[in-house]
Amino acid sequence: MRLTKLEHAALVIEDSGDVLFVDPGNFTTPITDANGAVAIVLTHEHPDHWTPEQLRRILDAEPDARVFGPAGVAAAASDFDVEVVAPGDEVEVGPFRLRFFGGTHAVIHESIPVIDNVGVLVNDALYYGGDSFTVPEGVEVDVQAVPAGAPWLKIGEVMDFVMAVGAAHTFPTHEMGLSRAGKELSNGRIAWATEQGGGTFHALEPGDTLDF
Repeated sequence: MRLTKLEHAALVIEDSGDVLFVDPGNFTTPITDANGAVAIVLTHEHPDHWTPEQLRRILDAEPDARVFGPAGVAAAASDFDVEVVAPGDEVEVGPFRLRFFGGTHAVIHESIPVIDNVGVLVNDALYYGGDSFTVPEGVEVDVQAVPAGAPWLKIGEVMDFVMAVGAAHTFPTHEMGLSRAGKELSNGRIAWATEQGGGTFHALEPGDTLDF
C-alpha cells in the first residue's frame, strides 16, 4: 500500500489501483484527482475532517465510492448516502479491510458537546484514531497517523498515545493549526515517543508518501 498525506487530517491510501480517502476537510486543498476511489472514511462531523464540497468532488469522479462514518456524520451529511459504522464494525471494500474503534471525540471542554468519532484501522496495518486517543486493543499497528496539534490535545497526551499504540512507524497529522516552529516541536516529541518502542518517525509534509 501507498499512503499519501494531504493537508491537515486528510489521507489517501492506494492499493492495487484502488483508492481510499480519509477525512478530506476544509483545511485540505480541494481534491482534484479522485480516480479509482472506492471508499471514503469520515471519522467525525467537524468541518476540518469533511465538507460537502470535498465529498462531492470525490463522488463526482467516482459515484460508486462508498462513504463510511459514525451516526453523527450521517446526520451532518444527510444529503449523501453515508453507511453508518460503529466501534467493532468491520467492512471490506475493494482491497481495503476497515475496522472501526472508539466511539467518541476527545473532550475539548465541558461546555462543548462530545460528538461521535471512530478510529479506523486499514488492512490491519494503518491506524488513524480521528480526534481521539483510542488505542486499538489487541492490534499490532504498523503505521500510526498521530495528531500533532488541536484544541483537544496536549503533547504529553499525544506522547502517551504513541507509546500505548507502539507502532513500527508514525507520522504527524492534524497539524494545520501549528506554525512551523510548532510543527517541529510536536514532531520532536512524537519522534521521541515512537523511538521508545523501537519505531521510526517520518516527518511527512503534505504530498509526501509512505509505502508499507
